Formats: sequence, structure tokens, C-alpha cells
Amino acid sequence: MAYYPINIEKSVRKECERRRYSEKTIKTYLYCIDKFLKNSNKSIDKTSKKDVRLFLEKLSEKNLAGNTLNVYHMAIKFLFEDVLRKKMWIDIKYSKVRKKIPTVLTKEEITRLFESIKNKKHKLMIELLYSAGLRVSELVDLKVEDLDFENSYGFVRKGKGNKDRLFILADKLKPRILELVKDESLKKENNIFTSQRGKKYNVGTIQIIIKDASKKAKISKRVTPHTLRHSFATHLIENCYSVSDVQTLLGHKSPETTMIYLHTSTKNMINIKSPLDKL
Repeated sequence: MAYYPINIEKSVRKECERRRYSEKTIKTYLYCIDKFLKNSNKSIDKTSKKDVRLFLEKLSEKNLAGNTLNVYHMAIKFLFEDVLRKKMWIDIKYSKVRKKIPTVLTKEEITRLFESIKNKKHKLMIELLYSAGLRVSELVDLKVEDLDFENSYGFVRKGKGNKDRLFILADKLKPRILELVKDESLKKENNIFTSQRGKKYNVGTIQIIIKDASKKAKISKRVTPHTLRHSFATHLIENCYSVSDVQTLLGHKSPETTMIYLHTSTKNMINIKSPLDKL
């Protein structure tokens, strides 16, 4: 039996939070649902599967990307099936998403990028970003207690999908991270990287550091924090680690997602070590 809440936004948020969805996902779902409801211009109990189909077709006519259409579809499906408990199977096929080969830096370009960063803390952040295959949001959220220096690994807490995962800690970086933590007298619960004001770094700041460094290094490719994550995965494949090893380190749900890096690399292998230690 369907349930029709007085406040749709509040109900969607509550269900998302119960499922431990990230704030970014919650805001995206709320945005998509709001667009759909305004477009249908009907009370929620009068909305049908036909309205959903017409809405998605209208978006498709605007030449929106397949990924965007899929997000709208998933948000609306979540509203009806998970929030309203409405027995209305939305069996519309998801839009095809064009698979793009990610931009990857060569090992020589990675070295040039690092050498172009003169600020020691900035350089350490960017090296860690690459060496562990971290997302930029994961880097700025890293705390002292997340690192196990003795065993050369660390933990991402509440990463994408609200999941924890292990990452490798390059041997080359350990002394410098330890020195940073000691010099700034950071407690276990403190962020490793903080600004001069003692605040954790903004994601935008990291993006600017990388953009400026790539220009100084005369790298013609468009370089973003995620480019370093793509490069990390590709270089591991080139160093002959298996897709399953790389999948685990990146935190991918399925091997298919990781297999794209087979198209950006060549092969050959042994024991897992950060690609930074092979530069």
C-alpha cells in the first residue's frame, strides 16, 4: 500500500539518511525529484508511470548525457519504490552511457608534476593523492589515526557509498608524513593536512594546486585530482598487478569498472607496492 507523506523532501531525506547515503547523493536526489514533480504538476497520488516516461523522454530530447538521465531515473525510482512504497514498477531501460577512456599521466609526467610544486606540504598532499589512489575528498578528510605507519597502509573512512576501505602507504612518504604530524603536534583525531588557520583543506584548493603545477610542468593534458587516481590505477596495471587487486584499492563495486584501466596501460608484475616507490 502506497504511503503519501505531507513533506516529500523531508521523507526522501529521512530514507536516504537511514540508508547512509552521502549528503551529495541526497541533494542530487532531492533536486531531480523536485524537477520531476514540478514538471508533472500533479499531486503525488495521481502521478503515474506514464508521467515518469514522459518526463525522461522530455529530458532526452534536450540531449542530456546518459549519466544524467540515469540519475534522474534512479532518483524517481527511489521516490516511488523506497519512499512511497508504491507498487509501480518502473521498468524503463537505463540510458546508455558513453564509456570514455580516462586521462592518464605517464610516469615521467607524474615526476614533472611533483617537481613543479615547491611548497613542501602541498607536494606531500599531491604525492599522497597519487600514491594511494585517493579521491580528493578522501585526502582532505584523512586523520592521523587513519594511518598505520608500521604496516604501510591507511583507511579511508566513509568514502564513496559511505564505505571504509584500505589504501597502501608509500614507503617514500612515511618519514615526511610522520615529520609533518610531529611538527604540527597533531592528535590522533586531527586532520593530517590543515591550512595555516588550522582548518582542513578545501577541495577547491587542491584542484588549484594541481592545475597550477601541471601548467608549470608544461603538461598539455587537462589534469585534475581524479587524473592522479586514474594514473595510479593505470600504473599499477602496468606494474602487472591484477584487476582484482586494483579494484580493491580503488573501492570499486565491480571489476568491470576497473577494467577500463586495461585500455590505458601495458602489462607485467609482483608484490603490491605503491607505484610512487617505482618512480
